[in-house]
Amino acid sequence: MKLRKAVFPAAGLGTRFLPATKAQPKEMLPLVDKPIIQYGVEEALASGCDQILIITGRGKQAIEDHFDVSYELERMLEDRKKIDLLKIVRSISDMIHVAYVRQKEALGLGHAVLMARELVGNEPFAVLLADDVIDAKVPCLKQMVEVFDQTQCSVLATQVIEGKMISSYGVLDVKPADGRFGGRLYEIKNMVEKPKPEDAPSNLAIIGRYILTPAIFDCLANTQAGAGGELQLTDGMRLLLQKEKMYAYVYEGRRHDTGDKLGFLKATVEFALKREDLGQPFREYLKGLKL
Repeated sequence: MKLRKAVFPAAGLGTRFLPATKAQPKEMLPLVDKPIIQYGVEEALASGCDQILIITGRGKQAIEDHFDVSYELERMLEDRKKIDLLKIVRSISDMIHVAYVRQKEALGLGHAVLMARELVGNEPFAVLLADDVIDAKVPCLKQMVEVFDQTQCSVLATQVIEGKMISSYGVLDVKPADGRFGGRLYEIKNMVEKPKPEDAPSNLAIIGRYILTPAIFDCLANTQAGAGGELQLTDGMRLLLQKEKMYAYVYEGRRHDTGDKLGFLKATVEFALKREDLGQPFREYLKGLKL
């Protein structure tokens, strides 16, 4: 099985960024000059996915517009001889084959993934949560694809989280896999959603990158909704674990949680400092601040 499709759940309300997200999707908030979701889409493309499925909801039209052709803008840039900007704009609409599925109610991550069933069909697929922007020499998803190609099993990205923060994540109970991938690969025995620190089975947290086999859809369809009527992806994956092997991979790279205000600010600073056109003057500005 080869990975070709990537699913982006993007129907959430983004309440942590109100009022900025009152009239625009949180996925369109920019890190420097690029929307958060575009970083994830570019990662999926660089990892071999050629079909992008975005799960949207009410008020998410800006996402569709961003990846669509903008004839008026392109004509204006062409007329004004702004060729460099024209190339940037066209590269976005030329980037992907994208399909959209409307999730009428935000009923949990598992429900959002289940909405993609008809378009994914009977093949493996990736799920990327746009809030997790991962800066890595080799894209995080591409690292996971290498694992999937060898194992043909579902693969979850994981990261070591120390201390009390572990209770904010899905946490994995694992055993070491074979010696491939430099000791970064684990076989999953179980997973627990947001345990108390003292009850956590390990310090390995699930991060917003998944490669799943199509068997997950039946598992989600047979999973009972939890609190608030939400269908959790973790519950569905726990059922999948009873049918198939699943692996966890400790990826190489730096994760930015842009769904958190402080994480968003840190990511903005770090990405700006890495820019050739902004890095040096921005660094000088930061040095001059009286902190």
